[in-house]
Amino acid sequence: MISRNFLAGLALAVLATTAAAEPPCRVAFDIGSSGIRAGADNSSVTARGDIDYLGPLWAGRNLEETVAPTITALRDLPEKAGFSKECERVGGGFSAWRLAIAQGADDLSLLLGRIWSASGVAVLVIPQLKEGAYGYFGARQLLGDGLKTTHVLDIGGGSLQIAGERTTFGETLGQKIWHRHLCREIRNSESTPCILQPMTGDELVIARTLLAEKLEGIASALPEPVSMTAISRPVSRGVLPAVRKLAAGNGEGKSFQRSELSSAVERLARLSLEETAAELGGSGHLAWLLSDMLLVEGLLQATGGESLQVSEIDLTNLPGLLADDHAFAWREHYGCYLERLRNLGLDAYASDPATCP
Repeated sequence: MISRNFLAGLALAVLATTAAAEPPCRVAFDIGSSGIRAGADNSSVTARGDIDYLGPLWAGRNLEETVAPTITALRDLPEKAGFSKECERVGGGFSAWRLAIAQGADDLSLLLGRIWSASGVAVLVIPQLKEGAYGYFGARQLLGDGLKTTHVLDIGGGSLQIAGERTTFGETLGQKIWHRHLCREIRNSESTPCILQPMTGDELVIARTLLAEKLEGIASALPEPVSMTAISRPVSRGVLPAVRKLAAGNGEGKSFQRSELSSAVERLARLSLEETAAELGGSGHLAWLLSDMLLVEGLLQATGGESLQVSEIDLTNLPGLLADDHAFAWREHYGCYLERLRNLGLDAYASDPATCP
């Protein structure tokens, strides 16, 4: 006869084997230019915290003043969202963090080491092209068959991506950074945002020429025909309604032609902000609108696109980061990653964790 103790022991052994066979859960942190989002592969919840990472860098300081709030967010956001404490945790630093490398990889490596020690989160600085791959992966998950174009256009605060399944273009030219370039070039101002309107014809030429120079890499990065769906709020809540109203006389539609956008830019550039508010029936975020429209116009010009689809989604880098086995492999060799960050800079991410001592 089989004893009860034997059966109990067998049940415990089966449970232990099953638990060991299950892959560990993952928590990821999308650390952008203006805050942190946390997500887990076993939860649909996303937790968010606001931290300004671009401001200190623009002022010539490093990210030292962001260390304490970052550690707090990395500790508190998973608890707030109800994520398991046992999950493996990795963070991805994007546009502002790439800028921080350019300002000093040694300092950033030491700073990331302190964040790791205090929070247990391995924060990696993610290359632009990898961020683009995350973007397309996330958009495909959210839009499914509704994604009819070859690429998605994601304009963030610090960077932008034109992300496709096989090719991606990325540049540190998001909404805030492009606007800052215009403030410096046209208004000789370090303030962001600055007042760009009204803008003369000559100033429009300067702006468009400057943008074309900054987007020269698109031709080689995206050699095939490109069609785009814009998925971020600067387009869906700013450029799209403005174009529909200024160029077509209505606020309907989820796409527009490049010719309509150019016509709207020419009309808007002649107006003051007050006149723009009266024309569009609002005053929110209008300081960014003309620079956003110029940016989208330049992107369509550079890709040869005649039209732009628009579909706002709450896109983050979380789905791509959570699925990134390479990133999570670095978690086990994080000291080696920090050493390579000092020596290789941004290329540290792409190197092989298995070759670490």
